[in-house]
Amino acid sequence: MTTIGFFAIAVFGLGALSIVTDAEIIEVPEAGQAPGIVGMVIAVAVFAAILYLAVRITHPKFRSVWAISIATAFAHLIAAGIGAVAVTGDFVNALAVMGELITGGASLVILLTAAIAGWAGVALRRTRAKRPRWPWERDDLDEN
Repeated sequence: MTTIGFFAIAVFGLGALSIVTDAEIIEVPEAGQAPGIVGMVIAVAVFAAILYLAVRITHPKFRSVWAISIATAFAHLIAAGIGAVAVTGDFVNALAVMGELITGGASLVILLTAAIAGWAGVALRRTRAKRPRWPWERDDLDEN
């Protein structure tokens, strides 16, 4: 649930950033959309994997949110750079894409979104939340 939330909030945050700054997230014309797509797919995968490792223990710690958010933002940045190299074949364009993600604020959006969603995931695990149930699914009904 929190992985889907991370993706949704990240897409919203990046869209809002683009509207507020009146600029593209990645303005390297040769790169196209591939670096952004590759970066987001890898970021979601890294977020899900590290969150899974963090919540496997019985009582997960909120300090694991730091590792989740930093690793997710770093993975997004590196994957977008690799995607730019794959599309353009030029290392300089990849560095330009990565530089725009950092200076334009997109990496900060990914970092904050991963922190929020990671905190929610750890909080859900710590509370031992379960799926909602209909009244007729409950075992504790009083029978008279």
